Amino acid sequence: MSFSVPRFVAVLRKELLQMRRDRFTVALMVAMPLLQLFLFGYAINTDPKHLPTALVLGDVSRPARSVVESLRATDYFDFSPGVLSPAAAERAMARGDVLFILEVPERFSRSLERADRPAVLLAADATDPTAVSGAVGAASGLGPGLLARDLRATPVQPLPFDWRIQRRYNPEGLTALNIVPGLIGTLLTFTLVIITALAVTRERERGTMENLLAMPVTPLEVMLGKIVPYIFLGYVQVGLILAASVLVFGVPVRGSVPLLLLGLGLFIAANLSVGFTFSTVARNQLQAMQMSVFFMLPSILLSGFMFPFRGMPRWAQWLGEVLPLTHALRLVRGVLLKGNTMVDVVPHLWPLVLFSVVVGTVALRSYRQTLD
Repeated sequence: MSFSVPRFVAVLRKELLQMRRDRFTVALMVAMPLLQLFLFGYAINTDPKHLPTALVLGDVSRPARSVVESLRATDYFDFSPGVLSPAAAERAMARGDVLFILEVPERFSRSLERADRPAVLLAADATDPTAVSGAVGAASGLGPGLLARDLRATPVQPLPFDWRIQRRYNPEGLTALNIVPGLIGTLLTFTLVIITALAVTRERERGTMENLLAMPVTPLEVMLGKIVPYIFLGYVQVGLILAASVLVFGVPVRGSVPLLLLGLGLFIAANLSVGFTFSTVARNQLQAMQMSVFFMLPSILLSGFMFPFRGMPRWAQWLGEVLPLTHALRLVRGVLLKGNTMVDVVPHLWPLVLFSVVVGTVALRSYRQTLD
């Protein structure tokens, strides 16, 4: 059969009409490239600056203040207000509130005058080596004239004191210790959101939705009945990924495994509630799949999995704080690499609970609308 222009035009016209009717799919196809453009163009920064830093000052002399101001001038360090005790600074780093601790020892000025070369501690949270590498390099590169105005004699050494730089939780800077724990939350997001997003739309396309509607069940019972089996499936995935992380990649387990499972259980529930919401809103499985991809893209880019979280602008960090994956990554890395306790992970547990409640409420209301 030879090519026919009228037949081609007829098929083309039919596709254009169908595309015009499916405005939701067209809108997603237009919105996703724009979202990727803005996220990569404005939010992603592989050399983060203005990183939160805790200050422990054992000496408030002029040379000690000069060290602080020199680090501040690099634009890599933003010092938290007030001076903390060493224990408080350690707790702040364990919770993830700060990425650095600068500790100036007692009698720092006197040791400089006596040429004893005191040691100044700069501790870095190396659970994300990319986020702190630039700041560590900037601190190590401070010039010999740093304290020239504060000392009576011009320093002969590159610096009149020794930098004691410690990379906490990942001293060797291994990428696997950053990526592998993050994959636990990322893979759960991929699988669970997509699977539950197809839950109700599959019933509708297979023609079994009428049987489900005829059953004497409430929307909450339907939602829980479809979600609970996947919670067990999610825990099976957690067990497999965690075992591979420890046995194959050598990821340490410094914290409580039951605490980790509790937090990941809340994270699993949050992802399942998102997927069920998409399932009730979408008209077919294609739309549900597109909505899932639309949700997963910012989750990966804005959570701190691929790019440093502190390197993003403030508005992107606000969006990232809403996403469950952001808190799951901090929880997993905190328990596995830092040995965080319940007190340390509570700030990441309640956002997951709140997210699940809010999104679950939206899902129930959307499902009620499908009953009309």
